[in-house]
Amino acid sequence: AGLFFHSGVDHGGSPLHSGFIPMTQTASPSLPPLEINAAGGPWPLGMPPEQFLRDYWQKRPVLIRNAFPDFESPIQPEDLAGLSCEEGALGRLASHDPATDTWTLRTGPFDEVEFPGMPDHDWTLLVQDVDKWDADVRGLLDHFRFLPAWRMDDVMVSFAAPGGNVGAHIDNYDVFLVQGVGQRRWMIDSKPNPDTRYRDDVPLRLLQHFDPDCDWVLDPGDMLYLPPGVPHHGVAVNACLTISVGFRAPSASELLEDYIDVLTFDADESVRYDDPDAQVAADPYEIDQFALDRAWATMQRLKMDDPEQFAAWFGRFISGYRVAAGQSPSPEQGSTESVAETVADGVVWQRHPYSRMAWRRRADGGAQLFANAHDWPVDSVEDAARICAAGHIDAHVLASLSPAGRVLVQQLAEAGHYAPVDADEVYGEEDDGLYTEDDED
Repeated sequence: AGLFFHSGVDHGGSPLHSGFIPMTQTASPSLPPLEINAAGGPWPLGMPPEQFLRDYWQKRPVLIRNAFPDFESPIQPEDLAGLSCEEGALGRLASHDPATDTWTLRTGPFDEVEFPGMPDHDWTLLVQDVDKWDADVRGLLDHFRFLPAWRMDDVMVSFAAPGGNVGAHIDNYDVFLVQGVGQRRWMIDSKPNPDTRYRDDVPLRLLQHFDPDCDWVLDPGDMLYLPPGVPHHGVAVNACLTISVGFRAPSASELLEDYIDVLTFDADESVRYDDPDAQVAADPYEIDQFALDRAWATMQRLKMDDPEQFAAWFGRFISGYRVAAGQSPSPEQGSTESVAETVADGVVWQRHPYSRMAWRRRADGGAQLFANAHDWPVDSVEDAARICAAGHIDAHVLASLSPAGRVLVQQLAEAGHYAPVDADEVYGEEDDGLYTEDDED
């Protein structure tokens, strides 16, 4: 799809004004700074990961200048527009009329012929899960391996014409906003207890009131980290592209709803409320303490406090995708070819881009591997770790696994998590770099 944008124009209706002087809040002596420069490394955080996790992660926003020095965006606006036209891509177009404060929101897939005729201001194209479609975008995730891979949600990429934005809002997850192309002005409210009331007259979840105390313009390679709950507002200074690396943070209601479903499905119907030691009721309408104790005892018999059962459920839950309907691996996409035999012939098996894997240690010393809300028992912890870290299966990876581990790879291939490709057509990252050739069982 071709895009024809005028990137340097400020249309007076936008909140961008000539002579604008950005304000930047400075940290108090007891708090870490809200803006740092990572030009001298280490990249991309400008500090050791341990320091970032201690001082900022889920605690405090931070703008990291030069997080990616000399940054070249792995995706261009034209590529993003083309992707938004694909069936299955999760694209949205948000437009704003500053004169009337009117918002419109459309969902894809879009027709590529409409992009050349789009206005040259005040609209934004957003596409989720771009890391599943583009190997170069997925490669950015290597810079965030200091965080659990199972916490990763997706990489969303947005293009905005000058003045384009999606309004002041709050996200309930951690996000790293990497400036890819052009400039975007970010305003945030870093103060405690911000106003979280939302407007009810627009199709987006926008704040009624927004009181920023930090105001920055980001250049390519700059990165803004926002923990959950920080009000923020990004406006395109010129035609720009922003890469958002988001981390999943399920709510208590999400966790509870899914866990209750599992408990209900697995519940023993013979476990029922009973009261063989009942006494004559003093008041037949009173729910007395005796009844409450019996109800509580019945609930406890459902084994809600079983650590192994809980751990197995959580692995299945967190490895599942929320919005990838029809995209996730499935046995219908699986291959019955022998992984071992084809690998011996030089074939490489590539992991499905929507395959989401994690593992845990079992109490008995073994492991449990999770992939897209399913699980497999694994005898060897090393096998579980190697398989989860491997983006593809070749002769070296297969040789590093135990016989049982190789059987598991075959089962995963049959479940649709791996597909054979030619060795020179491997899609995406080769592996997570967690294991070397000398690091074998």
